[in-house]
Amino acid sequence: MRRIGLQVQVLVEQLRVTLHAIDRFDRQIAAVAATLPDYALFSPLPGAGPHLAPRLLAAFGEQRERFMSADELQKYSGIAPVTERSGKKRWVHWRWQCPTFVRQTFVEWAGQTINKSFWAGVYYQQQRAKGSSHQAAVRALAFKWIRILYRCWQTGTPYDESTYLNALRQRGSPLLKQLHPTAQNA
Repeated sequence: MRRIGLQVQVLVEQLRVTLHAIDRFDRQIAAVAATLPDYALFSPLPGAGPHLAPRLLAAFGEQRERFMSADELQKYSGIAPVTERSGKKRWVHWRWQCPTFVRQTFVEWAGQTINKSFWAGVYYQQQRAKGSSHQAAVRALAFKWIRILYRCWQTGTPYDESTYLNALRQRGSPLLKQLHPTAQNA
């Protein structure tokens, strides 16, 4: 019994050291990220916070010519599904060959926006109502978010929820039909 107590003590000590190191990394990441020119585009995003904003910034990078379209970024990150066909059969699956940490970043962030962005919450609920699982609905939301962020990143324009909702209204988006009638008149 005494040996187990010693093992627990050693594990607790190791956890403390690890948590301290993680804190140091978090502080360093926050300090460096804040100095980068595009950080102002990612830090105010709904749900991004101090942990996901630097990850999103790293996912996009600084070279705007790296991705010629949002579609390229969606494929690179693994968010865009793959459709395969053979004869009369067709099946869809997610991408196997992609940087999984980048994919995880977009999925985690999209999940955070469900209750922080009005349209994202409505879109998520719409996907769930269609029968999508939670994960599929969040990936579909991430797919949409990448298109929006790509445009912001290319133009250097910070994301603005009201601007996006007005754009949806102007295009007659079916998503707005899900919104409360008072929100459509705002």
